[in-house]
Amino acid sequence: MDQMNSGNSQSLKRAFGMRESVTLTVGSVVGVGLFVTGANVAGLMGNAVIIATLVALLVTIYPALLYAEMGAALPYAGGTYQYATAGLSRPVGFLAGWSYIITMVSVSGAEALSFAFYFKTLFSAFGVSIPISDTVIACLILVIFVGLNVWGIEMTGRVANATMFFFWGIAIVWFIMMIPNIQLPNFVETPDFLSGGSGNFIANVAMIWWCFAGFEACCSLGEEIRYPHINIPRAMFLTPFIIFAVNALFQWFLVGIVPTDLLESLATASAPYAEAMTAAGILGIPLAMLAAGIAFGGGLSTMNASISTPPRYLFAMARDGGLPKVFTRVHSKYKTPYVAILFLGGLTFLLVLTNSMDYIASLSLFADLFTYVIGIAAALGLRKKMPELDRPYQAPGIWIGAPVSILIYLIMMTQLEKLAVLSGIIWCILGMFIYWGYTRHHKNADTTASRASSLSCASIREEPEEEDSRKMDREYLLWKRIVIIAVILALALYIVPYIIV
Repeated sequence: MDQMNSGNSQSLKRAFGMRESVTLTVGSVVGVGLFVTGANVAGLMGNAVIIATLVALLVTIYPALLYAEMGAALPYAGGTYQYATAGLSRPVGFLAGWSYIITMVSVSGAEALSFAFYFKTLFSAFGVSIPISDTVIACLILVIFVGLNVWGIEMTGRVANATMFFFWGIAIVWFIMMIPNIQLPNFVETPDFLSGGSGNFIANVAMIWWCFAGFEACCSLGEEIRYPHINIPRAMFLTPFIIFAVNALFQWFLVGIVPTDLLESLATASAPYAEAMTAAGILGIPLAMLAAGIAFGGGLSTMNASISTPPRYLFAMARDGGLPKVFTRVHSKYKTPYVAILFLGGLTFLLVLTNSMDYIASLSLFADLFTYVIGIAAALGLRKKMPELDRPYQAPGIWIGAPVSILIYLIMMTQLEKLAVLSGIIWCILGMFIYWGYTRHHKNADTTASRASSLSCASIREEPEEEDSRKMDREYLLWKRIVIIAVILALALYIVPYIIV
């Protein structure tokens, strides 16, 4: 039989542990948001950017707990699509999945273009110019990563671990190299351009929040995570704080190295960190280290995650009869939804060919927030419609926390550019036309709600052996300690200048 010939509803392979759940999730976030949008806010707020970052963390924590609950109870491919289908309705679930797909496809396109820029910056730091357009480099790296994702889920996990740990390693070295260049007065002196305030605080928080968007990425891969009732909640507990620590640390160094009179220029910079180092006269090896970390660490980790997660949505939506069954085809050797991966890879190529970071970002922002609003509402729906569902973890205070979170996310949506809203609405309308047109002629009763009772079966709720359980507990404890130290260090760095200066 042909190796790529498969049935329409094959199961995916459970290969990820907690480490891959964390690295893939954090990897889906640490990229364009951190190195462009978040840095732009530093140009708007100065050292007060830490306040916006803290608020962004606070509005992320509770939704992460809701996803911990839903991901542990419904460990299927498709994340928010599955939760909304079971908790709200099938059309709403499709809309959530459709929005998520364009969000992540946009992110992977943006990351490919960002990789191209920093790849060329790496060489230009030593005076070498690469005569190849950013678009060509972006397309080449996309080919490689689409191929790696088809190759197998284990390969996806290894790439996630390698790129994420490479990024963290390079970041630590870069932090150490930057310490002599830090100007502590930058943190206690108010730049002239901030004398009248830092602008729209809610809009700034919304921009920083984009640096957290994707915090639930491992839920999309729920069908490929071992012991999901344990590993998904643990990943959700850790991820928001890891994202916060990474953002806060990079923002601290950014504010610290840029002269206060030049800080304002970062608000509109397309590559704020590279421009900041250039403005501060920090070139050569430090700039090359930064470019390598962003390109081969943050950029590739985000690209890997954003290429791997949306095909699982497409796969799940097709398996439930909302899209053509061709997207359910699983590679018989590598156990990956290869048709969905290749199709969305092609869509990403089309976005990259526009060579417009602004358009790609605008397409992503609305869909991001809209998907989370549906996901949070789905948690309420699941509690009401399926109270008997076995929930290994249960988020506290859902009847207050979920409505408040929805309201906060809706408020952030009001801060988006008109182009972002218009692009998102058009995409949603297109999706619903496709859904109603296809399902009208193709009936399929195999919905998430009808499969929910299978959660108790041993293949999904298998418990680890005692020795494996102890190893998992030790690994989680180590992660918790490291994350706590990183968060405390990040906050302390913003306090220290007020004590010393």
